[in-house]
Amino acid sequence: METTSFQDFSFHPVMNDIIKRLNFHEPTPIQQKVIPAILEGKSVIGQSRTGSGKTHAFLLPLINKIDANKREVQFVITAPTRELATQLFDEVKKVIHYAGRDQQWNTKLLVGGTDKQKMMEKLKEPPHIVVGTPGRILDMVKEDALSIYTAKSFVIDEADLMLDLGFINEVDQLLVRADQQIQLLVFSATIPQKLQHFLKKYLDHPVHIKMEDHFSPETMEHLLVDMKHREEAEIIYEISKTIQPYLAIIFTNGKELANQLAASLQDRGIDVGLIHGGLAPRERKRVLKEIQGLRYQYIVATDLAARGIDIKGVSHVINAQIPKEEEFYIHRVGRTARAGMEGTAISLYRENDLKLISKLEQKGLEFTYVDVRNGEWKDAKPWNQRALRKTTATDIDKEAWKRVTKAKKVKPGYKKKMKKQQASIKKQLSKKNKFKK
Repeated sequence: METTSFQDFSFHPVMNDIIKRLNFHEPTPIQQKVIPAILEGKSVIGQSRTGSGKTHAFLLPLINKIDANKREVQFVITAPTRELATQLFDEVKKVIHYAGRDQQWNTKLLVGGTDKQKMMEKLKEPPHIVVGTPGRILDMVKEDALSIYTAKSFVIDEADLMLDLGFINEVDQLLVRADQQIQLLVFSATIPQKLQHFLKKYLDHPVHIKMEDHFSPETMEHLLVDMKHREEAEIIYEISKTIQPYLAIIFTNGKELANQLAASLQDRGIDVGLIHGGLAPRERKRVLKEIQGLRYQYIVATDLAARGIDIKGVSHVINAQIPKEEEFYIHRVGRTARAGMEGTAISLYRENDLKLISKLEQKGLEFTYVDVRNGEWKDAKPWNQRALRKTTATDIDKEAWKRVTKAKKVKPGYKKKMKKQQASIKKQLSKKNKFKK
């Protein structure tokens, strides 16, 4: 039975006040499935894209289970980056505040870049909820400033990003120090092979909830631009003459490509922000502050960096390179057309992207094929139409020549006769081909 109201969950009355103050009216699809499983104490693997409501899918049932009488760590929430951990911590604090339990329920943020000694002092009284990056939480555990053995639930948020950034080893070391019966809640946009091995080690019959992404909200359009041996910066410069984004994220497949593209766009006079995992923490903090202060209209980013930050008001997503996996395309474009806003995704494609484009089309995604030159959009023919026409014409041509009767004796005008015969056979084959379709 599908839950259509938060009242259908077996929450404590205080949770209804929180939900009201959060201005939530009905649970999102992932909340409908995840909340009951967590309340029942089951371990969960939740797969969904950004903006699906997953944060509150685990926060609400965990807060519902808090026991203020026990002054010990009850829940551990881990995230791969400082920014993500801080965002989660802010949400936890907000929920506690809305419950009117600021004095009774205690939470601590444990991330790098903060004074270690001060942090150890603050942990003398154990918090009910620990939020942080795996490395810093592990630091505190190893220093005996914190014990997570009492924790009933352990959240791994953005698990695939955790794996990519190399923090899964720290998560592993934390789980070794936790109770074997701990409820594990894993949230991830994708579940790569390496992550599956890790999950098998710790999860026994988890509830696997995979949300099918809604590919084409009415408020969003997907445009495809054929590269045609041009440079990304050249095309994006042309695109910039035709759009007025509130904020556009330009995605690249990696740090080096991000650096090159940002430099090329700046050479063309476009002031772009640049964010990727290779930036020094101080530089990253400065750029994030500028992005949030709306200094830039355009941001060049990698998948991993963009996942680690909450960027509001994205009107356009531009794929300088199409990602290798469908999930990453969905994750990128999911950055726009949120909360009823309109959004545009523009992807530059090459021949080797056609397989992925075809897969996305089969899933129901509707692309519009366009070109952009001299600051103007023009309609373009879909790649598959061009390819099919070309292939079919060539195949029929070859087949017709095969069927031409070869002259035994070469007489004047024999080539003309053969061509005429080939044209006639070709005509018949084309008609047959049309009829088959």
